[in-house]
Amino acid sequence: MNKEVIAMRKLIEEDKMIRTIRRISHEIIERNNNLDDVVLVGILRNGVPLAEAIQENIQAIEEVEIPVYSLDISGYRDDVKNENFTKLDVNLTGNVVIIVDDVLYTGRTARASMDAIIDLGRPAKIQLAVLIDRGHRELPIRADYVGKNMPTSASEKVRVEFHEQPGVYIYQLEESPNE
Repeated sequence: MNKEVIAMRKLIEEDKMIRTIRRISHEIIERNNNLDDVVLVGILRNGVPLAEAIQENIQAIEEVEIPVYSLDISGYRDDVKNENFTKLDVNLTGNVVIIVDDVLYTGRTARASMDAIIDLGRPAKIQLAVLIDRGHRELPIRADYVGKNMPTSASEKVRVEFHEQPGVYIYQLEESPNE
């Protein structure tokens, strides 16, 4: 079955998205006493620009530059395996690792990212930061930092856009038979 978009609307404008990311950044500062041990790991694709925005905010507020890494989890997913994924080459032992993603949905991406992180060492702590939590968990995963809780139906898709027309969009999908 293919899914076709039958409706789209913008839920969060760029200015509100910027404020929300700033709030997440402040929460990270408040909950982590020693920022020298903190690293941000953005999940490819949209977790990376979100992690970079959080890093910029923290640097502006605390004058501390937190490392940001990009994480390809395609080799760790339980639904689609990719043997040719790019593995991160860094030791995260002893660090507070904050996994950053744009949308938390079933929890499977977060679980795969934790598996990938643990392969890179034994972090002191793993935290999860997301811009949007849309519910519908299939695994017992909860984010430590949430920009906005946005309950959705299974027939909707949430998309965060950082570049062309920044904001958060929701797409209503309709199933149609394969042709």
